[in-house]
Amino acid sequence: MPLTRVTLRQFEALVAIAELHSFAEAGNRLGLTSSAVSQLVAELESVLGFRIFDRTTRRVALSSAGRDFLASAESVLRHVQAAEKTADDLRNRAAGIVRVGAPLVLAGMALPAAIRAYAATRPKVVVRVVDTPVDVLIDHVANGDLDLAIGPNRATGAHVAGAPAFDSPWVLWCTPEHPLARRRRVRWADLRDTPLVAAGRDHERSVAQMRLSAPPDARITPIDVVDNVTTALGVAAQGLAATLTPGYVAALAHPFGLVMRRVVAPETIRQVCVYRPLSRAASPAAEGFAQFMLEWLPQWNERIMAAPQA
Repeated sequence: MPLTRVTLRQFEALVAIAELHSFAEAGNRLGLTSSAVSQLVAELESVLGFRIFDRTTRRVALSSAGRDFLASAESVLRHVQAAEKTADDLRNRAAGIVRVGAPLVLAGMALPAAIRAYAATRPKVVVRVVDTPVDVLIDHVANGDLDLAIGPNRATGAHVAGAPAFDSPWVLWCTPEHPLARRRRVRWADLRDTPLVAAGRDHERSVAQMRLSAPPDARITPIDVVDNVTTALGVAAQGLAATLTPGYVAALAHPFGLVMRRVVAPETIRQVCVYRPLSRAASPAAEGFAQFMLEWLPQWNERIMAAPQA
């Protein structure tokens, strides 16, 4: 039986007539004339090879074969309606899976809070957090391993676009008993003889770049480099050294009992961006979450930086 000739409109007519027992009322529901509905049924019966309705002058009723076939027609329409609803959700950014990469602090502190807030309005969007080192964020967006990425400002090349989300100053973390904790602001020159631990090569390079123009005897060199910022914060919490990070690390640093001091003269800013692919179209769900993050991240950063300091 060549069911490719069957149309959804024919199935809609079948179901409407079966429910209303009237061609005229079915036509009113479907926005068609009675004759048009009759034509749809005749075409469907021709394809199926059996009569669907028994017609009399007083009533319209399903034939025995029609009753057996009705459930199949209703099932098809339910699946089509479900597919239409899914398409509407995807088109309106209300459903889908989004893979978002971010380095440790943003992946562990910012993204989970953002996902929870986003789920309140888009419960069908599933956001997957992918822990991603800073050095490979851009590459993973470019090659499709990630739909989006959140991280420090980096050169993006031709296949990825970065949209600034917020600026975060570099700050010093130390114990309340540290000599520099007595100051509200710390100058870079004050750090020359201060033991510092750097968190990862990214932070080590950033600190070096900040003082690159300084005379050799004024440059800041970490006494140690560890892989994770949590390790650096733990070292600082024991008074073994201080550490430098962007200010948004405050979300992770406060539980260590450390105090934050702005580093000035000059103040150095790290920009955090939302990265999206240029070489392929982002899904509606990914685009919707990216727009949300560009609005949500600055507010998150303001809350972090406004937390009371010792």
